[in-house]
Amino acid sequence: MLVIKRKVGEELKVGDDISIKIISVDKNQVKIGIDAPRDVSILRMELVEEITNQNKLANQDTDESIIHSLNSIIKGNK
Repeated sequence: MLVIKRKVGEELKVGDDISIKIISVDKNQVKIGIDAPRDVSILRMELVEEITNQNKLANQDTDESIIHSLNSIIKGNK
């Protein structure tokens, strides 16, 4: 992991088309601004972890016989 010190108002560049600017720092909170192309996904890590956990739970709860039945219906092999 690269660690860089920045002050409020300073920026850093990621690749050719992503800029990150430090907006404010207050106790244990840092506000950043990210300028990136619209096709670049920017997600908070806690959301990524929650989605990953929900996907794992959904996968565990899925009965494989239901998947095979749905697959047959989709293919037209009732």
